[in-house]
Amino acid sequence: QVMLVESGGGLVQAGGSLRLSCAASTRTFSNFAMGWFRQAPGKEREFVAAISRNGGTNDYADSVKGRFTISRDNAKNTLYLQMNDLKPEDTAVYYCAADTSFAAVRARKQWAMDYWGKGTLVTVSS
Repeated sequence: QVMLVESGGGLVQAGGSLRLSCAASTRTFSNFAMGWFRQAPGKEREFVAAISRNGGTNDYADSVKGRFTISRDNAKNTLYLQMNDLKPEDTAVYYCAADTSFAAVRARKQWAMDYWGKGTLVTVSS
């Protein structure tokens, strides 16, 4: 069992920045591809970004491309999401997820994710 804990959410004005973190309670963190997903009020959870096991390959939803950057530090067992130029439509609960298959994460296969965090709320005011 792997536990994932997100942090870094909060209230920010449009145009501002936040960095989310996801701490994993496993020494095999590097065995997992990771992803960020989000769920806005009244909407289904959607894919945000994915990163391969060694951090060499990233993928992003079109809605965040150019503004968000996913990264990881395997030595610290931590996943990050740097969010710049935030917009009100970015308001959502952000979840990190882990799966041994990068292809599954990149393919937005939420059902296939092995582990989920409980989420952290990001609120962007206009």
